[in-house]
Amino acid sequence: MANETTNDLSSAISNLLNTAGKLAQQQADLLSTGIKAVVEVVEPLGKTAIDLAGSTANSVGQVLQNVSSAILPKK
Repeated sequence: MANETTNDLSSAISNLLNTAGKLAQQQADLLSTGIKAVVEVVEPLGKTAIDLAGSTANSVGQVLQNVSSAILPKK
């Protein structure tokens, strides 16, 4: 009888530790998946923002060239 109680307690502790380990692994997997999802969203946004900044800089440069050529006398 005492041996069954010890085995039941041992089994319960083992099951509890296994469950805790599985929960920890699932949380790590969930965190990893969340980070990957954020990176997949941020990466194209970052590229688009950089492309937009480059296009804006080129447009401003062209406007300044046009203004300066309109103001400066032609030789």
